[in-house]
Amino acid sequence: MLRILKWLFFLIVLGAIGLTGYAYVGPYFGVDFTPDKVEIREPMVLDAE
Repeated sequence: MLRILKWLFFLIVLGAIGLTGYAYVGPYFGVDFTPDKVEIREPMVLDAE
């Protein structure tokens, strides 16, 4: 059981390192992580007396 937990921990750490590396190196390979910018306007009625 302990052997499985060690491998699971190792895979989680390796995955976290991989995702962090992909986030930093991705823009150099043409991956764009920026969200689309859209302006949203909605009318708002204030009920102040």
